[in-house]
Amino acid sequence: MRQATEKQISQWEKEGYLIVDRAYKGSDLLRLQAAFDRCAAEAKPEWLDAVEAGTRPAAYFDIPDPLQKDDVFIALADHPSYFGLLQDLLGEDLFFEGAQVRTVPLSPISYIGWHPDIPYDQPPHIKVQIYVETVPAEGGAFAFVPGSHKADSGPYPNCERLEEMPGHKVFPGTAGTAIVFNNYGWHTSMINRTDKPRKSIILSYGERDYRSQARKADLKRKGKPHLKLKNPDRHQVIDARLTSSHRRKLFGLQS
Repeated sequence: MRQATEKQISQWEKEGYLIVDRAYKGSDLLRLQAAFDRCAAEAKPEWLDAVEAGTRPAAYFDIPDPLQKDDVFIALADHPSYFGLLQDLLGEDLFFEGAQVRTVPLSPISYIGWHPDIPYDQPPHIKVQIYVETVPAEGGAFAFVPGSHKADSGPYPNCERLEEMPGHKVFPGTAGTAIVFNNYGWHTSMINRTDKPRKSIILSYGERDYRSQARKADLKRKGKPHLKLKNPDRHQVIDARLTSSHRRKLFGLQS
C-alpha cells in the first residue's frame, strides 16, 4: 500500500492535487479497459435514445450503476496504488461515495465549466480521476487551479473560454494515470478536440463521520449547512459482493 511522502503532503497542502503515474498498469489496466469498453458498449444504445429524446446530455456519457456491472469497478475503491495516499490525506476512516465511469466525446465545448465541488465550510472531500486510455492535452484532459482549494484563495472569474482561467494547469496523462484532487479546488474538463473520446473514471471519497448525526449537529451549531449525500445507502445493492470487513466499512455498510 503506497503511503504519502513528506514531499507529497507538502504539495497537497500547497497545491491541492497529486499525480500517481501508472496507478494502473499491466493486467490490472487491461482488465479495467476491457470492463470499461464492454459496459459502455452495452449501455450506449440506451444513452443515445435518451439523448435523442432530450432526457440525457450529449456532452458526456456515464455507465449507469457501474459497481453492479463488474467487480473491477468495486476494486477501484481501495486500489493499493493510491488508497494509502487517500488515508494519509483524508484519514483512515474514510468513506467511498461512488464512481462515475465516464466517456467524453469530441465536442466544440466542454460539458462543464470551472467549478469547485463543495464550499469551503463543508468537511473535506477528495476525488480521484483515472485515465483509462491515454488522454492528450487536447483530448478533454482534466484541469485544475493549483492552490484554489484554500479558503483564502480567489476570487475566480467566470471564464467563457476555459483557457482564460488564471493559474490553471492541464493534466494530460498516459493510460492508468490517477489524479488525486481536493474537491474545494476549482477544476474542469477541457474541450476534447481530438477524434477519440476521453475515457476516465472519477472516484469520490469523504470523511466517514461526515455522515454521522454528531457531525450534522456540529455543523448546525456553527450555522453551516450540511451537504447531504445523494442516496447514502446506495451501496446496499452490492452488499453480497463486499466480502471483507474493510470494504464493507469503506462502502458504509459496516460500522
